[in-house]
Amino acid sequence: MMDQAENLRRIVNNRINYDITNSNSSRVITITSGKGGVGKTNVAVNLAVQFQKVGKKVIIIDADFGLANIEVLLGIVPKFNLSDVINGRKNITDIIIKGPQNIKFISGGSGVQDLIRLNKNQLNYFIKNMSLLDEIADIILIDTGAGLTEAVLSFSKAAEEIVLVTTPEPTSITDAYALIKTLYIQDKNAVPNIKLLVNKVDNEKEGLEISNKLKQVSKKFLNIEIEEVGYIPYDRNLIKSVKLQDPVSISFPKSESSKAFKKIANKILNANHKDKTKLQFSAFIKRLMDVFSN
Repeated sequence: MMDQAENLRRIVNNRINYDITNSNSSRVITITSGKGGVGKTNVAVNLAVQFQKVGKKVIIIDADFGLANIEVLLGIVPKFNLSDVINGRKNITDIIIKGPQNIKFISGGSGVQDLIRLNKNQLNYFIKNMSLLDEIADIILIDTGAGLTEAVLSFSKAAEEIVLVTTPEPTSITDAYALIKTLYIQDKNAVPNIKLLVNKVDNEKEGLEISNKLKQVSKKFLNIEIEEVGYIPYDRNLIKSVKLQDPVSISFPKSESSKAFKKIANKILNANHKDKTKLQFSAFIKRLMDVFSN
């Protein structure tokens, strides 16, 4: 008898039946960290603002199912979340929330825990809905929880492109490396493209030292090349923006942190032209479901 995992994979393969290679598909970027408190959600929201400023249509999926951080940062309380789609109560377009600067986000709720329990009809409905995001977004940012949880690792493995956020704190650096190592151990042939971002640095020198340290140990012990995309300086304006529930890239556009987010966003966008392995969103959904069915 076909077990649940095999059945789930068969459904996904049958549902995603268009040409992935030739489709004009969204770019998927997972934003994650080895530990909490590093400013990961601030990174996700402000990168979204900077992408939007250069004409990219952006949707953030809040995949931190324990804490609704994006909602708090934007001062918005959604009526619905991903669970409503999974359970067939809403379409994906019904739960998209419009935030400042026309960035959009989807609250995850407790949705991911329900994925493995979906029957055939529910799964088809979910995949069909998620595929709609392909048509309305250029970039889809997945804001994960923190740490080495199953959900964080699942979203990290499903995406081929990760922005890994760390800070100068020794525990943050150690946990960032632990995340890289875990991805390598689980499948050394399918480690995502990791882009390192160092947050809350005192100066450029500190950011570069941390980046170089992580790059060197990852290359030496795991043979993994990590791309350094930049650093965000410690900025009191960013702290003020959190209290205002308004992204610093909007509330203080000339601040040092806002300038840094702009620089990093441009670097990420420019890297896309060189990246021949850009993952199409339909393939991301397939890989995500494969991960949850294992």
